[in-house]
Amino acid sequence: MESPKEFLDALHGNLQRSGVDVEMLPLDHICHRVATGERYLELCAELAGKGELLGEQLVNDRPIAVFRLQEPWHFNHRLIDVVEVPAPKQGSCYAEGFEHAEFVVRDLEEFVTRHGSLAWDLKGLHKPHNAEARLRFGAISAKFHRRALADVIAEESAARKQSSR
Repeated sequence: MESPKEFLDALHGNLQRSGVDVEMLPLDHICHRVATGERYLELCAELAGKGELLGEQLVNDRPIAVFRLQEPWHFNHRLIDVVEVPAPKQGSCYAEGFEHAEFVVRDLEEFVTRHGSLAWDLKGLHKPHNAEARLRFGAISAKFHRRALADVIAEESAARKQSSR
């Protein structure tokens, strides 16, 4: 898998031009899209050799895997060690590459209101487990949510273990 530097440079440039300062926000994870189910399996195998599978869940009838890398990527002052890899949706075609980065914002509604003049995608604002808001910049986007994905996965895993007892 290639370095996310070019993707992150483009995303941060778009955020800066939009007046959204993410310097103090945790960059939780980045998402790498694939074009086929076969490529999904290949990339998951590659990432499994470079880190730990935190979880794989079916979301909207397709698997999404999340990995923590042993050697994080460096970007500016950040270390990025969590990568989300969604299998393509049935009937959808995606170009392979990094698609979005997610930042943790404790007060999501206040953050969106503060940047109210922007064209927010708020479809995920009422998700029960980890609400989100998205800013699209062409083929790439930034998502903002309340909790780190690795924390949500750990909590869901613990709840499944508890309920299976």
